[in-house]
Amino acid sequence: MPLVLQLAPANLHDVRTLLPLVVGIPAIAGKPGHPKYKPDALVGDKAFDCEDLRGLGIEPLLPAKGDDEHGLGVLRWFVERTISWLHQFRRLRIRWDRSPDIHQAFMSLAATVICFRIWSCVS
Repeated sequence: MPLVLQLAPANLHDVRTLLPLVVGIPAIAGKPGHPKYKPDALVGDKAFDCEDLRGLGIEPLLPAKGDDEHGLGVLRWFVERTISWLHQFRRLRIRWDRSPDIHQAFMSLAATVICFRIWSCVS
């Protein structure tokens, strides 16, 4: 389920956009006590290996640096599935809007629809 979406230029390295994305995760309640603001672990590519995540107390689940295989295929599948759900919306598959605010609004709307579909199937 998508928790946070961020629009970034294609020529910007993923590590530079990672920390604002992790910090932007909303509080998730469910268990008794204080709501959780950050994940325990993060699944990503080899490019996401940075010490800033460990400084926040987040354990990165990344493939080994010398490993040619992608690794973590079982966990990575959930990320790829969510991206394919976003590509089901025609407006997001090809970016027609020049304004980043409008494209971000359509991404947020698509994430809301995806969350509603997941929630309605569960309950």
